[in-house]
Amino acid sequence: MVVFRLSLFLLIHVALISSLCFAEDPYVFYDFKLSYITVSPLGVPQQVIAVNGAFPASLVNTTTNENVAINVDNQLDENLLMTWPGIQMRRNSWQDGVVGTNCPIQPKKNFTYRFQVKDQVGSFFYFPSLNFQRASGGFGPFIINNRSSVEIPFARPHGDIFILIGDWYTQNHTALRTTLDSGEELGLPDGVLINGKGPYRYNTTLVPDGIEYETVKVDPGKTYRFRVHNVGISTSLNFRIQGHMLLLVETEGYYTVQQNFTSFDIHVGQSYSFLVTMDQNATTDYYIVASARFVNESVWERVTGVAILHYSNSKGPAMGPLPVAPSDIYNQWSAMNQPKAIRQNTSASGARSNPQGSFHYGSINVTDTYVLRSLSPVRIDGKLRATLNGISFVNPDTPIRLADLHNVKGAYKLDFPKNPLDRTPQMDRSVINATYKGFIEVILQSNDTRMQSFHMDGYAFFVVGMDFGQWTESSRNKYNKWDAIFRSTIEVYPGGWTAVLISLDNVGVWNLRAENLDRWYLGQETYMRIINPEENGDTEMPPPDNVFYCGALQSLQKESPSSTAVTLLSGNSKLFLTILASIFTFSLS
Repeated sequence: MVVFRLSLFLLIHVALISSLCFAEDPYVFYDFKLSYITVSPLGVPQQVIAVNGAFPASLVNTTTNENVAINVDNQLDENLLMTWPGIQMRRNSWQDGVVGTNCPIQPKKNFTYRFQVKDQVGSFFYFPSLNFQRASGGFGPFIINNRSSVEIPFARPHGDIFILIGDWYTQNHTALRTTLDSGEELGLPDGVLINGKGPYRYNTTLVPDGIEYETVKVDPGKTYRFRVHNVGISTSLNFRIQGHMLLLVETEGYYTVQQNFTSFDIHVGQSYSFLVTMDQNATTDYYIVASARFVNESVWERVTGVAILHYSNSKGPAMGPLPVAPSDIYNQWSAMNQPKAIRQNTSASGARSNPQGSFHYGSINVTDTYVLRSLSPVRIDGKLRATLNGISFVNPDTPIRLADLHNVKGAYKLDFPKNPLDRTPQMDRSVINATYKGFIEVILQSNDTRMQSFHMDGYAFFVVGMDFGQWTESSRNKYNKWDAIFRSTIEVYPGGWTAVLISLDNVGVWNLRAENLDRWYLGQETYMRIINPEENGDTEMPPPDNVFYCGALQSLQKESPSSTAVTLLSGNSKLFLTILASIFTFSLS
């Protein structure tokens, strides 16, 4: 009997460790069921994507080095992938959740994402990456806390407050997709949501009666950490809280030099942390505002999100005009001073106890330069498409690394140009053939007419330069080589450029894209393929045991269990572990 008990223990232990790919670090489990619900955030009933019945989705709360298992149950009527921008998925692009790395989760099926938040801290969000679905929801905050042994560079706040802001249409993602497919632009958004809710009725002409709005409840004298994410489609937003300063402390996983702002521009896909102290007299509530930036304000006035900051001792409702937005719409040189001022806190500890500034990026030789030029959408073969270096990316039928491992020929091309080509724009599956352990310079050159954001999965990068005009080699004289912020999503001003440096130490295939959802949908992306030619299993994980096959490898796909069955067995993993522990305890009694 003792042998049986010992064998049972070993069996459970081995099964948990091997099947879940977990080592000695703790693990956390989540179940996500994505489905449609009907809500009316702007007063018009519409279908949105909910996670576990909630819109927006709930928090994924982790700590540095924890292993994460998220069982995703697709109850939509179309394919689904979930992506986790800013989570670097070290050695594990299999979990990235974009179409170039993963086959989709089909309707009524599920997939369990399994990854480690290795050596990371900070504020991020997640969302569905296929078919323009983010325009209908499915997004939620994702945080990685510091371990208790690592100090944060500010007094611990009274609490975290999560704010998801974004432009919003009363049409759902399928209707918006149809608009783009027909060759039309989306036009003016219908509003801005704050945590999935419409604006407080600060103006009886602009805001109809009966709109549900967000209320943030606070106590006087306390300091809170506001983690703010722009989860929208294409609109840069200015965030501000009436009567309160925003002390910037972190962006997308890296602590910043601490600076106070009265308002802050947050571009599509970006995340920031601010410390806000409740130091007002609470004669009334206060406005929290997210308004469209770099637009004609008289036309875009209704594209404004308004929530309420409510002190526990407040003496009345918020009244009067909203706090004034920046007035430099026609002086974007002035506006650019704000992102240029964001610098890394080089003495602060990040995920580890050593200072963030211990990596001296400014003294490393650049091994390659890529100049990526974005243009306004053009027609290619009669279709409206967006391009990088004249190429509009076509999603592969077979994910890139799966195609590599199974010797699928013609799935993609390793010929993405390092510089813009003066040729007719074309649609293709061109991928960047990057060199493992290289240190590359990427210039994001915008010849577009609107503000854009660009993101790279699997990495953060040093934002060393930003200016208007055309980048030239002499532009390097302006680079910040000492304390540039390290992040994963950066804005590029229309008619301007942004320069980033990337240390290619994470093997895999990683998506580089416009984060503006319409541009991304229209093909403004590519992938960076980074392969260790001496791979021995140390720098890249093998495909997970639950990998999906599609495209040229469809015949390898085994029939997967229904989402209900899998959720019962592996999605409710806490329950599963509890049952196993109970069996073990019973056997010992």
